[in-house]
Amino acid sequence: MHRVPDLERRCIAPSARSLFFRLITVKLSSRAITPGFGVSAARELLLKKDLHFSVYIMSSRSRVLYTGMSNALRTRVKQHKDGETEGFTSKYRVTRLVYFESFQYVNNCIDREKQVKKWSRAKRVALIEKNNPTWEDLAEKWFD
Repeated sequence: MHRVPDLERRCIAPSARSLFFRLITVKLSSRAITPGFGVSAARELLLKKDLHFSVYIMSSRSRVLYTGMSNALRTRVKQHKDGETEGFTSKYRVTRLVYFESFQYVNNCIDREKQVKKWSRAKRVALIEKNNPTWEDLAEKWFD
């Protein structure tokens, strides 16, 4: 049995140093593998996974906005709703999912999150109202 040495540097683009890729790398490199399982096989394993990344905007009832990204949107929204994370969202009771976009690749998701975060509040509000004019909680029925 062999282990894939230093999978992160050889299999994943150097610019993609996100926590997610480091976690995937640790999982793959700690898995015992048979001889002949190389970097291309590890890359195939990564590509076969049906991964989805999301940029999302959460809001409070008074319309305080929070923009974030996640590879597990449902779990992350639940954390916001339950107040599990200390900080801005729990302080201002930001618990309503009002907008989200999904991406297949993490780099695209990160780029979009950065783009949306740089926008003015008015531009973010326009994005929300274009897709969700009544500001309904899109995750309201996810946890019934």
